[in-house]
Amino acid sequence: MIKVVEVRFKRAGKIYYFDPMYLIIEEGTHVIVETARGIEYGEVVMGNIEVPEQSIIAPLKSVLRVSTPEDDLQYAENLKKAKIAHDTCLEKIIKHSLDMKLIDVEYTFDNNKVLFYFTADGRVDFRELVKDLASVFKTRIELRQLGVRDEAKAIGGIGICGRVFCCASCLGDFQPVSIKMAKEQGLSLNPTKISGTCGRLMCCLKFEQDAYEEAIARLPGAGSIVETIDGQGVVMECNLLRETIKVKLDKATEPKFSSYKCDAVKIIKREVGFNTTDIPVESLKVLED
Repeated sequence: MIKVVEVRFKRAGKIYYFDPMYLIIEEGTHVIVETARGIEYGEVVMGNIEVPEQSIIAPLKSVLRVSTPEDDLQYAENLKKAKIAHDTCLEKIIKHSLDMKLIDVEYTFDNNKVLFYFTADGRVDFRELVKDLASVFKTRIELRQLGVRDEAKAIGGIGICGRVFCCASCLGDFQPVSIKMAKEQGLSLNPTKISGTCGRLMCCLKFEQDAYEEAIARLPGAGSIVETIDGQGVVMECNLLRETIKVKLDKATEPKFSSYKCDAVKIIKREVGFNTTDIPVESLKVLED
């Protein structure tokens, strides 16, 4: 086991491990750390903890110090400079007639580099833009192209649920989301109902997926043969949340289904089936990353 602290640099940003050295650091403390791109200012989200060695990517960077009032002022000053840099970059983009959208600007804590985040439909030749920016800011310039999910995380907004985007408020990392999850959860495969503002599948499909997978493995799906108190029949529909099934009994002469609790029937032959729309899954692949 290795003792570390968890640090992140943006709200709902990715969490990184750092070596606290000899320091005892509490949650919520701001620290100055050494990173691959230079000296950075971050917030500790979990104080001194021990984690398995295999979860660490060596070599582990160190916490240089707990932030001082001067460090806090420097960080606040960098935020102000980033706003000015944002406006300057917008002017340069218009000047060079570049088909790109500026999303965010960030100064490293030591002012060694300015990072400009943008989105674009294709490749952009921004060599002249970089030269112009370097001549203005007299430091290293780096432009990074973001995907649609990263853009939504950076800008933020309100989702169709009426709450702030999960990616902008609580998700440190994007989790893989697939059409299979929507099918297993019995959701409509209408793209407008299962995609977020970013145009990709909603991140929240992942939240309850483990519970659905456990229920699917335990309960009889559509097509299963079960024994009920009224006789044997075929499961036509399974409600995973209520844990109830609709069964077409073999002795039934009319196309009428009977409902039963899953724990009140005996499974003779199990099948895994979902109630889905007729929309071809292939047409929805564009929603996946």
